[in-house]
Amino acid sequence: MPSGAFMDSQVPNMNGPNSTVAGKGVRMKPFVKRSALRIRTSLVAGALCVLCACVQVPAPPPPQTYPTPQPAPAPPPAQAPPSMPGPPASTRAPSATSVSATFKAEEIEALVAPIALYPDSVLSQVLMASTYPLEVVYASRWVKANSNVKGDAAIKAVETQTWDVSVKSLVAFPQVLEPMADKLEWTQKLGDAFLAQQKDVLDAVQRLRAKAQQSGNLKTNEQQKVIVEQAPAASAGQPQTIVKIEPANPQVIYVPTYDPVVVYGAWGYPAYPPYYWPPYSAYYGYYPGAAFASGIAWGIGFAAAGAIFGNCNWGGGDVNIDINRATNIDRNFDRSKVQGGGRWQHDAGHRQGVAYRDNATREKFNRGNVAGAEGRGDFRGRDGAGGIDRGGGDRAGAGDRAGAADRAGAGNLGGAGGARGGGDNAFQGVGGGAPAQRDISRGHSSAGRSFSGGGGRAGGGRGGGGRR
Repeated sequence: MPSGAFMDSQVPNMNGPNSTVAGKGVRMKPFVKRSALRIRTSLVAGALCVLCACVQVPAPPPPQTYPTPQPAPAPPPAQAPPSMPGPPASTRAPSATSVSATFKAEEIEALVAPIALYPDSVLSQVLMASTYPLEVVYASRWVKANSNVKGDAAIKAVETQTWDVSVKSLVAFPQVLEPMADKLEWTQKLGDAFLAQQKDVLDAVQRLRAKAQQSGNLKTNEQQKVIVEQAPAASAGQPQTIVKIEPANPQVIYVPTYDPVVVYGAWGYPAYPPYYWPPYSAYYGYYPGAAFASGIAWGIGFAAAGAIFGNCNWGGGDVNIDINRATNIDRNFDRSKVQGGGRWQHDAGHRQGVAYRDNATREKFNRGNVAGAEGRGDFRGRDGAGGIDRGGGDRAGAGDRAGAADRAGAGNLGGAGGARGGGDNAFQGVGGGAPAQRDISRGHSSAGRSFSGGGGRAGGGRGGGGRR
């Protein structure tokens, strides 16, 4: 049988009677269809893949990381760049040598130790006058030149002077005024503390009076009356009582002198020992050390009721003045300088160019006032003409440089062995006496050092030596 016939007989004709393909063609057509279908399907799938590849949104690239910067090695010192200039001085922190505006409580107690037991009225006027140190010097010189005028007569004699009324009042108490001029560094510190911290100063006085009472050294006697009152609304850390001291006879006023360590008992502040000077023999007589160590010494009482115009306002923490009494002392007294209730107010016009201690006080009172240049020169011991330091020919001995017009005679000159104040400082040449100059010069180098010096003034002058 022919091969073609076998195939026809075995495989039906899938295309019907009209098919033109026979035999092998008929057998191969479905396969071709399937192959073509597969090819078509593959082509479509490939086309779809290409199309998807074309329209697919690429995924965002992963975040780019950067290596952590490492600090550059420090260059050797020799290659270090120059440092930038610092901020202006006005914005820098205060240096270690700048002055603190606040006095410590123990520092104030050391300052008021020699005057805390004064009668209240005298104490208040000393505090006011200490804020005018240059005028204190002028008044002390006047007293030395007019030693025969005393008490109320002295007040009348200085009526035409231009000093503050508080300074004028002290000419009636030369035993107070003279050490204020001699211990000028102490006077200025006391005034600075009073200007900045009036209440703290008065509180320190009260603490010391309480100690003197506890030690049995503050009592009523023929010179004074000691009055103890309850403090109004005393707060924690403040004195619970107020100790007032008044003259036993208002017409005759006694001012005590004493050794603070003896009168107050053991002193609790080694870093701030109390200021002290022995009694001036011209006013207290001669007190050997053993006799004076027994407590308070009372000197000459002065009939000086007309010199009193101030008082301590213990409850208010300030000083009050009687305007009418102040006017009796000084006819030119400026009533506008008194605050409400008779409260004392510092008058910068009487400062006479002496610098204030700190910026706060300077801004409060000075306000850029540069007046008083001549006073500053005199405060430094210079002559008024040309501001030239006094030469050796003008010196009154080794210590007192008060000038020819103020010399109180040879009897007041310091001895040849008297130490001379070193250098040109703010206190050189004012006051008088070798002990004062020695105390002042040493005071700058060690505020807490005790001084001991020999030699009082010749001819029955002041006793020498003593603390500070």
